[in-house]
Amino acid sequence: MMHDARYPLASMARYFLRLGTIGFGGPVALVGYMYRDLVEARRWIGEDDYKEGLTLAQLMPGPLAAQLAMYLGYVHYRIAGATIVGAAFVLPSFLMVVAIGFAYLRFGGLPWMQALFYGVGAAVIGIIAISAYKLTTKNIGRDRLLWSIFAVTAGFTVWTQSESVWLFLGGGVLVWLVRAPPRRWPGKSVAPALAALDSHGAPTASMLSNIDLSLLGHIAVFFAKAGAFVFGSGLAIVPFLYAGVVHEHHWLTERQFVDAVAVAMLTPGPVVITVGFIGYLVAGLPGACVASLGTFLPCYLFTIVPAPYFKKYGKRPALVAFVDGVTAAAIGAITGAVIVLAERSIVDVVTALIALVTIGVMWRFKKMPEPLVVCVAAVIGLLAFPALHG
Repeated sequence: MMHDARYPLASMARYFLRLGTIGFGGPVALVGYMYRDLVEARRWIGEDDYKEGLTLAQLMPGPLAAQLAMYLGYVHYRIAGATIVGAAFVLPSFLMVVAIGFAYLRFGGLPWMQALFYGVGAAVIGIIAISAYKLTTKNIGRDRLLWSIFAVTAGFTVWTQSESVWLFLGGGVLVWLVRAPPRRWPGKSVAPALAALDSHGAPTASMLSNIDLSLLGHIAVFFAKAGAFVFGSGLAIVPFLYAGVVHEHHWLTERQFVDAVAVAMLTPGPVVITVGFIGYLVAGLPGACVASLGTFLPCYLFTIVPAPYFKKYGKRPALVAFVDGVTAAAIGAITGAVIVLAERSIVDVVTALIALVTIGVMWRFKKMPEPLVVCVAAVIGLLAFPALHG
């Protein structure tokens, strides 16, 4: 059903199919692209709707970019929009990682992956940095309270190399109390809705745990837990996957897992699609499908269930203030993640130059296609890495 949309659902689906096909840079870059394209350029999505979606994606567990995409699909086309947009966004990168998984098993590893990642990883840092800068200047401006929340969450992310949902909630509550303090505290009527949202992941895990204890059943349960209980960006799921896939279940070796993460970083779309590659290595195409479905289903439910509350109460001063605070915290965490990732990807003078040149090019040429930058960086990596580390 259409709700005052300026565009057909098919156009939105095509946009996310394209973004899932050529959208490099991980969650930070992807949410930046969505803002640039859908809010600023095409004006399909309002500023407030985007901020509400970003807040919801940060508060709920699961991959940030995929949840924001689903919410933006929900804005004007409700459940049908969230479903179609989410599938369009995830499908291209899923097909890519399955194809790479097939080649990986067929040819015994990816010896060129390290050289590719050497160049691409540095370019991705530059792309993410530009996206984080745009989000910061647009949403925080000169507000000192928001800047303080931004600084705290950025510092926490750099220091701990992780993200905390409590900082997002704390930032929202602080701005709410300062700008629109409640005349009275919420009564009992609010508690059931909050309790329903807080416990929403449990039924999913419970249903999946009833599956027959076959390999696919284990995969389904494990990846449903990963999707239901891991907060933050797509990269936040990596430690959880490492512990379960390598140490608990012994499905992959250390080397295979590192290759899986590299594949996720080198392919466009959501970084968390690495679950498809892992599932393929463990149990072929059925394993890839089950792992991906298990990971994305919880985040889909965490988007469409609370979305009506955001749409209904999103314009109230108290919620607007809360959203501003959570948005500032989220952008701070994203900026901190840029620094953390830079520490791992900027390893020498060449990678530093690649990152700096990428920032300069993206700043100077606003419409420069990111895939072109990534491809050039990949070629540089293939040429430079063997010479420097051969």
